[in-house]
Amino acid sequence: MDISRIRALRGPNLWSNHTAIEAIVNCTPAECAISTRNGFEGRLRARFPELSPLQPTGHDDTVPMAHVLELAALDLQAQAGCPVTFSRTTATTEAGVYQVVVEYSEEAVGRLALELAASLCLAAQNDTPFELQQALEQLRELDEDVRLGPSTGAIVKAAVARNIPYRRMTDGSMIMFGWGSKQRRIQAAEMDVTGAIAEAIAQDKQLTKKLLAAAGVPVPLGREVDTPEDAWTAACEVGLPVVIKPKDGNQGKGVTVNITSHEQLQAAYKAAAEFGNDILVERYIPGNDFRLLVVGNKLVAAARRDPPHVVGDGSHSIHELVEQVNKDPRRGSGHATSLTKIRFDEIALACLTGQGLHAGSVPPKGQRVTLRHNANLSTGGSATDVTDSVHPEVAARAVAAAQMVGLDICGVDMVCNSILHPLEEQGGGVVEVNAAPGLRMHLSPSYGKGRPVGEAIIASMFGKQENGRIPLVAVTGTNGKTTTVRLISHLLAQSGLRVGMTNTDGVYIAGQRIDTGDCSGPRSARNVLQHPDVDAAVLETARGGMLREGLAFDRCDVAVVTNVGSGDHLGLNYITTVEDLAVLKRVIVQNIAPDGVAVLNAADEIVASMAKHCHGSITFFATDRNHPVMATHLAQGRRVVFIEDGCLVAAQGAVRHRVPLSGVPITRQGTIGFQVENVMASVAAAWGLGLDWDILQQGLASFVNDSDNALGRFNVFSYRGATVIADYGHNPDAIAALVQAVESMPAQRRSVVISGAGDRRDEDIRQQTEILGHAFDEVVLYQDQCQRGRADGEVLALLRDGLTAATRTKTIREIQGEFLAIDTAMNTLGEGDLCLILVDQVEEALAHIAARIERNQD
Repeated sequence: MDISRIRALRGPNLWSNHTAIEAIVNCTPAECAISTRNGFEGRLRARFPELSPLQPTGHDDTVPMAHVLELAALDLQAQAGCPVTFSRTTATTEAGVYQVVVEYSEEAVGRLALELAASLCLAAQNDTPFELQQALEQLRELDEDVRLGPSTGAIVKAAVARNIPYRRMTDGSMIMFGWGSKQRRIQAAEMDVTGAIAEAIAQDKQLTKKLLAAAGVPVPLGREVDTPEDAWTAACEVGLPVVIKPKDGNQGKGVTVNITSHEQLQAAYKAAAEFGNDILVERYIPGNDFRLLVVGNKLVAAARRDPPHVVGDGSHSIHELVEQVNKDPRRGSGHATSLTKIRFDEIALACLTGQGLHAGSVPPKGQRVTLRHNANLSTGGSATDVTDSVHPEVAARAVAAAQMVGLDICGVDMVCNSILHPLEEQGGGVVEVNAAPGLRMHLSPSYGKGRPVGEAIIASMFGKQENGRIPLVAVTGTNGKTTTVRLISHLLAQSGLRVGMTNTDGVYIAGQRIDTGDCSGPRSARNVLQHPDVDAAVLETARGGMLREGLAFDRCDVAVVTNVGSGDHLGLNYITTVEDLAVLKRVIVQNIAPDGVAVLNAADEIVASMAKHCHGSITFFATDRNHPVMATHLAQGRRVVFIEDGCLVAAQGAVRHRVPLSGVPITRQGTIGFQVENVMASVAAAWGLGLDWDILQQGLASFVNDSDNALGRFNVFSYRGATVIADYGHNPDAIAALVQAVESMPAQRRSVVISGAGDRRDEDIRQQTEILGHAFDEVVLYQDQCQRGRADGEVLALLRDGLTAATRTKTIREIQGEFLAIDTAMNTLGEGDLCLILVDQVEEALAHIAARIERNQD
């Protein structure tokens, strides 16, 4: 079994809405049916007893090794605790070759699971050992390393519940919520609007105390010190007992509390100095340790934190008791679990010494043994929810502390006997204010109920009716995608929106191109969606990107499918038929928002059939309103767009919006059929987004089909009294549409310049010149810059074969090089001639044509 071309599908894709690993698996003839391999399944289950049944009950299908790989990769993740449920194995058109798709929740874990599954299969084949527990532990450890921690995860979960899209920006905890100009960002539990100065203040504990005192918030007396001797002097000034801690520490690192002697102070100073040179000495406030969480201007959660401790049973040593506590599955080594393992280190041993104990001591039953003086969860402490018990004045002090520092999400540490009474009454105070506070003590406290702090943070970032989304239009199809994308973008821009657009020419933000090349894939789409200046996105969504990674978005507001026709790129990536291609193209239709719109070509039967896969509403378009699909849809009171009496008509029930095609330059008075279809699709999309019809009509009138606005899309030039048309048509359907368009334009003599893309099927390349041979007097063939896997001259030979039965073509020229071919054709042009140039290097070829025309004018 050979595994190749492993891909991570990071969005909705051909197979499902799940993120998944897709692999091409080549099985030997013997591996295509594991039933022929004696004892294989028994050996497999001996190594992995929890493996799912290899086939449903009651079935007797042939099971290939690829299917075993699929199930093993899924079940290994599931057994390791990953939330995955979907997998699939599909045979390809090649014998013994399968596509295996396995869901993942974390990409790295999914890849490792596939690798381990392959090792399991090999071990079962060869009857060699496979360490299942070791494999599962590998997966668990990797999953814990790469997945979001509980704090960030809770915020993301709250966003998802509100239909707010999110994207992980780094391997860490930086998350983008929403898209474009409506996006917000967090870093763990810190908002994008939190200032760097506020965070710096929170890190400077001495400055924080001064500010809080100025705001009337009780704080402990103390000051900064720079030597152990100075620390003792300060301790004497404020009075023992005292606390020593680093000035800019976190998570309780280097903090020692309840210091009552010079000897303890020396050791504490040394411990604090390991985490920073700036040390604080503060008066120790006796009482309980409380963490209050403030979000915005509200207290949303509170917990009492208790230091790590064990309770004696009269038979086990303290060290043994710690080991028992640490076996609690809620306790992990980091922050991914609700509790952290108790550290049995020098600080713990010193704490025991202060109680007259040591690691081997056996405390009597019921005796509580403290292992640290501070109560941070990161060192093994526990938390009890007390949110419902917080006195209003205590809550007010916490909010005042957060606002004085300037933190939008703030963890306020208080020490007092009881949270039920004001701080001033009991001599309590705020001992610390924390930026980016940990949330797990509030989400999963050791005792008491968890609090919806993730929801509180999301509610603070987004209004009640907001979901962070901008209008998003996805456009796919065989032909017309780029022009349709450009026209929709133009219409949205006329409404005052800053539009982000991707197409085969580049990435555009508010009319400015920021990237070049074929940008119709998910990477470019993600770049648009994360750009802060984008108010609406229009994304050309090509087949290649959907196959490589899936969609860059979870759902769209409008999905446009221009056409499928006879297809394009068939034979690549196991998309071998028009039906296969349609299943892929309809991915955007399947992922429309519930209140979204699918814009479908009613005249293309395979496109029209996508309507049954749409969860939103449908707008059909076709030139003929009497087409059965159109007539039925209109009779049902639904939206259609058609052509009638020289006008584009958008109709629903009794409502009619009419736009004369004479006012839509791109259609050339309605004579260019494929442009009329592009306009209908664009109008339907704009209608679906609720654009004002006056603005829409103005936008159609101002969209000129030139090389600046629609690069390589039926760009028309005048040269020596002849008409020159440049277009990027590169499949039979496009060629047929172009022939139909130019036939409406008068000409004395017609010539065409064409090459062929090597990654098309032989019949697709040949069919292009079969069509042209009946419409043009002269055909200039040229060899494309990139042959895409074809041998030298192979494409030219196929193009030449297509002209064998030509009824009109009398002259055939073969040229090496696109620009030389263009010059060859243009050299022969005279008054009244027409030349169609099918360009390959779009920008370069158009620049070459324009330069030649300019020289002629000079």
